[in-house]
Amino acid sequence: MRIAIIAALPGELKPLVKDWRRISTGVIGTKMWTLSRDADTWIAVCAGMGADAVLRAYAVAASSGPLDMLLSIGWAGSLHAEVSPGTVQVPTVVIDAQTGEQYNLTEGKRKWRLVTTSCVADAAEKTRLVATYPGAVLVDMEAATVARLAAMQEIPLLCIKGVSDAVGANLPDLNPFIDQMGHMRMVRFLAHVAIRPTYWPSLLHLGKNSARAAEAMRDLVLQYMKEKNVEKLIKTGRV
Repeated sequence: MRIAIIAALPGELKPLVKDWRRISTGVIGTKMWTLSRDADTWIAVCAGMGADAVLRAYAVAASSGPLDMLLSIGWAGSLHAEVSPGTVQVPTVVIDAQTGEQYNLTEGKRKWRLVTTSCVADAAEKTRLVATYPGAVLVDMEAATVARLAAMQEIPLLCIKGVSDAVGANLPDLNPFIDQMGHMRMVRFLAHVAIRPTYWPSLLHLGKNSARAAEAMRDLVLQYMKEKNVEKLIKTGRV
């Protein structure tokens, strides 16, 4: 099988791909790593945040041959008090907030909902999403586009999300600092928060939780690579 892991940012993949082979993509802002294991080829790509970045990442991953499976990997915000930062979750339903489309990733009674939006959700937006999509526990910016691509190609999708921030986290608005390619303008962002110390503690927690979540995602991906048992992952990656 050729299995593509689609992420947004290098930090989401860093613990997983540290021993993988780095491949030049020729596409600005896009990074790719590969690993051959048994009869499978694993391809990890990140191209930035948002739907357009997912399309770029998918194109790079599929450029050397058809894909047999997709994994949507990355950080997500919590929409539920019991979904703790630093943990890993396996959503079973992905909802596109822009179109209302819903993608059921697995069969069964469990419905662990993730909502994909076009912008980074702040605390107020999280409150709105909870009211609009009852039962939603996570929010991200990429999973629905990955799910749409998997549906179009009629290949399976596994969604693994690391929780970076709590439902009520006091974070600055990140959206003005995301460029057209879906990457953070870090110099401008750091200059912005440098004179706003009220955000410093929450940003420190965000960094620590994101690092823990990336390691938790790595562990779950490695578990799947070894066992290839989606149902077991669903039972493992939950509150």
